[in-house]
Amino acid sequence: MVDKSKGHIQGRQAQAVLALAMKNWRKAVQAARHTDLPELKRQRNRARRLKQQLDELLHVADERLTLPLAGNQTFPRPHDCDWHWRPELWCGALPVKGVASAADSSKMGHEVTLFHDCRLREITLRQLRNMREADLAAYGLRMEVFRFSGSYLSLALDLPKAITNGLKRNHVIQIDTILETEAPLNIFVRLNMQQGPNTEQKVLEFPKDHQERRVEFDLAYTDLNEKRIEKVWLDLIFENPQMNQMILRDLTILRRKRADM
Repeated sequence: MVDKSKGHIQGRQAQAVLALAMKNWRKAVQAARHTDLPELKRQRNRARRLKQQLDELLHVADERLTLPLAGNQTFPRPHDCDWHWRPELWCGALPVKGVASAADSSKMGHEVTLFHDCRLREITLRQLRNMREADLAAYGLRMEVFRFSGSYLSLALDLPKAITNGLKRNHVIQIDTILETEAPLNIFVRLNMQQGPNTEQKVLEFPKDHQERRVEFDLAYTDLNEKRIEKVWLDLIFENPQMNQMILRDLTILRRKRADM
């Protein structure tokens, strides 16, 4: 059994030592104009060594405390949302940070897979740490495409089984992303819903007018079989991606009830 009282005692002792050190430094500051020069020189050397350690601590602390927290699943969602999710790639550090000369079916974590038919394979994927104050996601995904002679390039995202629980035709599936591109680019989202031997598919295009982009799939306009839905996944399809860099700062998916007509 862990002796918690020992930890409390050590904590109080550390606070007492810190309080004494701060008191001594305050006295040194107040007396600095009249302190003997040899002693003042010793104090200056000690202060410089202490300042170096404090500066290093402040640098690391500022960096960690201002970055989005790893594992964060928080993002704005409507009051009628009954399921929400941010994929692992945007939440925490992946064991493999990137893929160079990415082949067809290259994976980034367990949920994201790259598909293409480009023989040259001048495609790189890399997970990056979000540093901006506005970011809620801890990580992002950078994709760079150089020469591209293929006919398609897409990222497939497997959604958790939980999204199928209670999924009805009166639901809306909403996808939000923060997306940066070097050059204008047409990006489409395909919603795939496997139901028995058939797969229901719907395609929408992300708007281009700003970085924060949203599409909404109203399932009332699909042939969803509520009793046979087995799996849901998304395809992000990039049209003519050559000589371009795309950074997906965030990607979130939620499910909400549609308004009554």
